[in-house]
Amino acid sequence: MGNLFQLQSGAKSYGTKSLFTDASFSINDSEHVGVIGPNGAGKTTLFKIMTDQENLDDGEIIRSQSLRVGYLAQHDNWLPGQTLEDYLSEGCVTPIWELKSLGQGLGLTQEIFAKPVASLSGGYRMRCKLLYLIGQEPNLMLLDEPTNYLDLETTLVLEKFLQSYQGAFLLISHDREFLLRTTDHILEVEEGDITKYNGNLNDYFEQKALLRSQLEARAMSLQEKKNEVLQFVAKFGAKASKAKQAQSRLKSLDRMETIELKSVPVKAQIRIPPPARSPKMIAQLEGADLGYGERVILREVDFLLGKGDHFAVVGLNGAGKSTLLKVLAGAMEPLRGRFARGELVEIGYYAQHVAENLDPSLSVIDNMTAKAHREVGRQETLNMAGSLLFSGDDIHKKVGVLSGGEKSRVALGQILLQKAACLILDEPTNHLDFQTVEALTQALVSYEGTLVVVSHDRSFVRRIGTKILEINNGRARAYPGTYDEYVWSVEKGGFSKNVNTDAAFDVVSSDSRSLSSGSASNYKETKKQLDKTLRQSERNLVELDKSLQLLQTHLQHLNQKIASGSGGAELRELVIELSAVQLKVDKVEADWLTNSETKEAAEKGLAQLKGS
Repeated sequence: MGNLFQLQSGAKSYGTKSLFTDASFSINDSEHVGVIGPNGAGKTTLFKIMTDQENLDDGEIIRSQSLRVGYLAQHDNWLPGQTLEDYLSEGCVTPIWELKSLGQGLGLTQEIFAKPVASLSGGYRMRCKLLYLIGQEPNLMLLDEPTNYLDLETTLVLEKFLQSYQGAFLLISHDREFLLRTTDHILEVEEGDITKYNGNLNDYFEQKALLRSQLEARAMSLQEKKNEVLQFVAKFGAKASKAKQAQSRLKSLDRMETIELKSVPVKAQIRIPPPARSPKMIAQLEGADLGYGERVILREVDFLLGKGDHFAVVGLNGAGKSTLLKVLAGAMEPLRGRFARGELVEIGYYAQHVAENLDPSLSVIDNMTAKAHREVGRQETLNMAGSLLFSGDDIHKKVGVLSGGEKSRVALGQILLQKAACLILDEPTNHLDFQTVEALTQALVSYEGTLVVVSHDRSFVRRIGTKILEINNGRARAYPGTYDEYVWSVEKGGFSKNVNTDAAFDVVSSDSRSLSSGSASNYKETKKQLDKTLRQSERNLVELDKSLQLLQTHLQHLNQKIASGSGGAELRELVIELSAVQLKVDKVEADWLTNSETKEAAEKGLAQLKGS
């Protein structure tokens, strides 16, 4: 495996803040590396150093002569009105005909190549930039938070591409599931060090915990030896017969190794004050058309939001998720239909623009205090600021000097402190690191109030959304399953294409109308189709039950081997195998659910025919 890039004894500081010192790592051919670390640790700065946008303060960079770095920029770099074909033709090494072929795998059709890139949705713009990057033929790609603001479909396309990518890449992301599915190494940027770990994200957490426990045990052992020496010197140092021996032992302390234990990252804990009041009905839409001016985005929306509901709103970018959230939050009115809110219901609404409403002349803590509910005390506000990564003197910084991400966190803190009956959150995890996303997730899972969330972070949505509202083709409907089942349906090409229950009900309803006019032939044909569907689904369920039983036995066996104390490379292999088997289990369970629903639909259809 050839080496592409090395950093040796690298150091970088900004003023008095040191990002890393004496840092070394290397990147080899075909390695898929996830880059993680707290906000402000230096991840993006590292990318800028690798692309010569920044210089090291000290240290050395060694690049392979064959190295070709490609950087997926967050900003757009096409001209106004420039078509995708022109954009690619002018900036890429790869011939346009080959890029068009590769683009099909990213969902870029021939029609899209002829359109101005600026006219496309955010998700398709990201695909265009990715294809542009591929067209430059790098052997090392640098991807900085590529999934931010992407819809699920585009995230899955990007995920599939990265899984099969033959070159090397470094990927900065706070999305655990995306990292877990796409990377085979982890580069940790934390507390002045850059450390590379073999294996995926789960392996990293296990190795890090194991390494720390070993260091703690070694440090404790050394401390015990030092204590023995000090006790000996204290006891016999004054005696002439033992003085030389005591001095010798004191000198041995200088030769003992020093174990430096890094502080454990603070595990933030966010406490959201409970709602001041929460009626049974929070908000309701009846026959509502939502949109802007004459443009209708969602039609005939019927939606009841009740006390304690935790809804995840899912769908493609541009489908109308944010529009629905704005109406529920009272930020805009429906074009037609009825919208009602429960009596005295207060709503906390977080969207990407809310940071613009902060007072730039006030400090972080004063901005949060200004919007907090009157029953929220000073200490609660300080705790919230700390949980959102503002501690020490940071809480007294004027908001006007903060970065965009920091302002967003202040705005999020304002909303969480309002004791609102309902929180409406549009992409709340952007600009948060792993620990803070985890803290926010736990807080929202146990939140007593009502919740409506849009997020690209699958792990976050899976744990929070107990109900799913799907936005698709201008309609909003409750999705009849879990978030995992929704993701699976998108991966397989869409819910409507893969679940046969709708088709079975369609057969029943259409042929019931024919039966009323006395068509016996239609009755026989419908019954034949439903009988066939029922028998096939029953056979499928039997086979799936067998497969599930075998896989679960395999899982149990692997768990037993891991628990028996296997270590090192064997442990990593077992964990990787465990993950692969679990994915198979998830797939079989999803198939079982689909066939079970098909069987139920067929049985209902037959019962309806018999009744008619």
